[in-house]
Amino acid sequence: MEHDLSPTTLAELRRPRPYPAVSVLTPTHRREPANAQDPVRLRNAVAEAKKRLDADPAISRERRADVAQQLDQALREVDLAHTEDGLVIFAAPGEHQVWSLARTVPERVVLSDTFLTRNLVSAQAAERPFWVLAVSADRVTLWSGGNGRVTEDRTGGFPLARNRENFDPERRSQIGDMPSTFRDEGTRHFLREADAAMSAVLREHPRRLYITGEQAALSLLDEFGGVAKEAVQVPHGGLAHGPHTAVWQAVQPVIAAEQRKDADTVSRELVAARGRKAFAAGVDEVWQNASDGRIRLLAVEENYRVTVRNDGGDHLVPAEGGEPDAREDIVDEIVERCLDTGAEVRFVPDGALDDAQGIAGVLRY
Repeated sequence: MEHDLSPTTLAELRRPRPYPAVSVLTPTHRREPANAQDPVRLRNAVAEAKKRLDADPAISRERRADVAQQLDQALREVDLAHTEDGLVIFAAPGEHQVWSLARTVPERVVLSDTFLTRNLVSAQAAERPFWVLAVSADRVTLWSGGNGRVTEDRTGGFPLARNRENFDPERRSQIGDMPSTFRDEGTRHFLREADAAMSAVLREHPRRLYITGEQAALSLLDEFGGVAKEAVQVPHGGLAHGPHTAVWQAVQPVIAAEQRKDADTVSRELVAARGRKAFAAGVDEVWQNASDGRIRLLAVEENYRVTVRNDGGDHLVPAEGGEPDAREDIVDEIVERCLDTGAEVRFVPDGALDDAQGIAGVLRY
């Protein structure tokens, strides 16, 4: 199952397909007893997609069989033992994908000429993914983080290892010669290569970066003026070999502090925007401004969800799930639209936007 939504992957998913491009969305559950219902709901959702295929006269018999086969293959690839809060299946002629999301999705089947990506985009933004680069003189590893965990990642050629005859950093540390390790020309060259490799990863997969290592290693990366410029430094050696639990324990307090700082910054920006009348609050007002590309900063409570429908004019009104024209993922739609128009999107703790009904925006003009 897929998890990492890079800009390149998103662009590929949004590419027009030969009709029909089928999107099947269903909520899932991490724990018992709620997860007992997941297999049945998933099979029912796929059955509904096939029913829609059979009922559409615009789809040829060959194409219908192809897409139905892709749906069956996707269903076999789903690992319900490791699902999160939502599941998305994409199927089109000759292809299929399965995405597990750390954010719930509405139960939905869509046939179109593109896949429905808004829930993936919103889940990725809510998860606040980050990178951890663990640096030592002889090894550099990359860790992908988000949703309370880190896992080693082999993107961009990582891990990088340096083979050097008679290289014994532990012995050198014991005799007090460790600082010279990072002044050694071979070490400088090795870490410069790591800096360049990480720069390439960030171009392809932009995220906040945390760098952990001995202070001498961090200072050397600072001197290069590359990825360290925008990174958050975590002075902590011995993590280039993991394990993932040690990496997470080292960076978690720093990440929590950065998130608190982000939330405070967002709060101040919202207050300032109110003062200069560049503020939008509530799903209807925010949706209208997002549709016009006017939002510069969107703030959303982490678990804010609302179902709406169009009132027949230009406004959204509350609705019940299952009503005709009900839009259960309007928050995800707003998030996707804001990101597409270059806005910052920040998820804040539940209750932080009570006076704005869970969602607010700072306007560009």
